Amino acid sequence: MRLKSLALGLSLAASVALVTGCGGSDDTAKVRLLNASIGSTSLDLAVGDDETVVTSGLAYATVGDYEGVDPDDSLLEVQNSTSGATLVSSTPTLSTSSKYTLIAYGVSGSVKTTLVTEAEDTPDSGKTKLQILNLAPDAGSLDIYETGTTETSLDNAATLASTVASGSGSGYLSIKSGSFRLVVTAAGDTSDVRLEIPSITLPDKGVSTLILTGSNGGLLVNGMQLVQKGTLTNYANTNARVRLVSGLTSAGLSASAGGTPLLTASSSPAIGSYVKVTAGTPAVTLTVNGTSVTVSAPTLVAGNDYTLLVYGDAASPTVTLLSDDNKLPTTSTTAKIRLLNGLTGNTSAMTLYVDYSVKATGVTPGSVSTPVQMTATTDSLVTVNSSSSSTPLFSQSDTTITAQGVYTVFLLGDGTSATTVGASLVKER
Repeated sequence: MRLKSLALGLSLAASVALVTGCGGSDDTAKVRLLNASIGSTSLDLAVGDDETVVTSGLAYATVGDYEGVDPDDSLLEVQNSTSGATLVSSTPTLSTSSKYTLIAYGVSGSVKTTLVTEAEDTPDSGKTKLQILNLAPDAGSLDIYETGTTETSLDNAATLASTVASGSGSGYLSIKSGSFRLVVTAAGDTSDVRLEIPSITLPDKGVSTLILTGSNGGLLVNGMQLVQKGTLTNYANTNARVRLVSGLTSAGLSASAGGTPLLTASSSPAIGSYVKVTAGTPAVTLTVNGTSVTVSAPTLVAGNDYTLLVYGDAASPTVTLLSDDNKLPTTSTTAKIRLLNGLTGNTSAMTLYVDYSVKATGVTPGSVSTPVQMTATTDSLVTVNSSSSSTPLFSQSDTTITAQGVYTVFLLGDGTSATTVGASLVKER
């Protein structure tokens, strides 16, 4: 009997050894890709020195499955799904059997990544843990507030995090679990709301990351909630930013979009401020010198910035929608500049110069040039010439153009001569 038992024990030991030797243990780290890059419609994740694609065709605002990565060969590459081009790569320190989420963020042409280690301790019952990541490169520093889901103001709001700079996070916050309204504003300015999430559920004894991502306009942000080792929920912005700019000469006007005032009893020429309008096709009302003007409903895409330009004859004005790119320059030493033409009495194409270097050309009434990046300067000469005259319609000397600034030169009014053009250089941000 003892010999039989010994034989059986040796047989079981051999079986266990065989299973272990055939891959019963897992010595890899687990990594999944999250696409939070607003301009990247489809991304791949490749791992290891041999660049093996383990996740493919990942759409914006989605997260892939966990894939095994050898900690000793931890190269992670985010690639464009269409071309296969590597957008960004990193070689993080990974631990066996640990789980991670690699977040790709930024805009097309400037994709970055950050790695979230999914190993935060579970909080006590009745509590939840939340960290906030500001991965909106163009939005600047942000404040995040929490209220009840039925509240509509920030009067009684709790501050979850203040002045969270782009590319940084709040660390994990231990707060009550439940459903709440979250509001994201520009740092120190509760009137400048960048995102409102009417209701978000922070799970009991759960751990979440609120990822704030960029928008095509630059200043509004989108949100995503990533549950540790769990699901992703997208909280896309539902608003666009719109302003009204009028190039009409000696006119009074009022305007609104979707019931939100753009200008009220203002004299023209005029440059209005951006206001948030629900995206879609909002009705626009426009009154010029007391007469209602019919305006077709524009199509506004959430997260974008727009200028509603009114120009031409005040008795029969033209209204056009222009898309604005207010994203920051991609390098720290440059600025962006563009030319907007809202002239009434001059149909010539316009050219913008900075220190005699062309920054925009062929800009006709009712259009705006594509922003160009330029090295920041001081004491510069900014001029605008028409294609029909060598005499500048606009000239400004001793101009400082600061790094990371976004500028627009506006041409408004009659524009038949330098004395009848309402031109100005405006720093948008």
